[in-house]
Amino acid sequence: MAPIPGRNPVRHLEVGTVVEKAHQEPVWQRVVLRVTGAGLLVATGAIHLDLYLTGYRTIPTIGWLFLFQVIAAFGLGAIVLASGSRLASAAGAGFALSTLGGYLLSLRIDLFGFREVRTSAGIVAGVIEVSAFAALATLALGSRAQPHPAGPTTHISRLRDRLQASLSGARRAAGALLVLVAVLLGISLAATGPTPTGSGSSRALLKTATISGVSVLTNARGFTLYWFAPDTPTKSTCYGTCAVYWPPVIGSPAAGPGVTGKLGTIRRSDGVTQVTYDRHPLYAYVGDGAPGEATGNNINLNGGLWHEMAASGWRTSAASESASTLGVDRCVVHLEVVIKGRLVGLSQLLAMHLDIGRGPDLVLRRSDL
Repeated sequence: MAPIPGRNPVRHLEVGTVVEKAHQEPVWQRVVLRVTGAGLLVATGAIHLDLYLTGYRTIPTIGWLFLFQVIAAFGLGAIVLASGSRLASAAGAGFALSTLGGYLLSLRIDLFGFREVRTSAGIVAGVIEVSAFAALATLALGSRAQPHPAGPTTHISRLRDRLQASLSGARRAAGALLVLVAVLLGISLAATGPTPTGSGSSRALLKTATISGVSVLTNARGFTLYWFAPDTPTKSTCYGTCAVYWPPVIGSPAAGPGVTGKLGTIRRSDGVTQVTYDRHPLYAYVGDGAPGEATGNNINLNGGLWHEMAASGWRTSAASESASTLGVDRCVVHLEVVIKGRLVGLSQLLAMHLDIGRGPDLVLRRSDL
């Protein structure tokens, strides 16, 4: 094509190149976004790894999800840092957004049978995930158009223009989404927590209910009560975040029908009176969304093992869980002794001295352990 009279083609190319460069992100800015996005993904992965190792791994379904989040966060962080590609950045942004969404959802409803509560770790992770989404979305949708001279419109230039228009719309959508998730995070953290499981009365009425064939202790509203393995008969070790997940049963204890264990109280460090049963401090669990649930039974969370409190006592609870670990439903002893040449069942022998009844099997009870 012949040069246009009066126009310097070289000068025209230089002007077009300068205009394109003005719309591009500086290289240093992309490097900062790349390192920041990758670092934030690794940070949220580290928080989930700590939570997984300190107890979340024992929670059904949630444990596997946390492990997946850890692997995905570290993997995406490494890929973003190594390549800085749009695809990896978009995947990292989507991961951060979905992880935050799961957290916000679990604050309001039971997610796979688990209810989350506001904790320092959760708040920090939420802020990190919002920041990660912002950095990685910017990295994925940033302008990287190559310099090109102005000239006749070609098929490639039309495609490039369409792509730039699409990216502009995607940037606006990502910005609106960022504002939305930040507002939702703030509202969720400022809102009230999950529905209290306590009775709200100074009198702590203890009742019983049958859950999965086991008679367990409940509060006045029918929520299952638990005991914490690290506790002692005179001291609770569940404070701070632990007490948010496991609200202590407070007040003056009163026994309902079927409650035959020894009731008592201890004084917590904040001066509140906590109820004990068979010398074990009692707690409810925020993960139980309704009466009749026992989702906190036999999980390792907040520094130790938690067990439902059997109506017949904490020793029976431990024995039942040990038996279930071995794959049996009940601890039954089939022992016989010979007294004066006559075969006598052990249950018959003990019935001579203990008021536990007779029968062909001896079911282990609190008094026998």
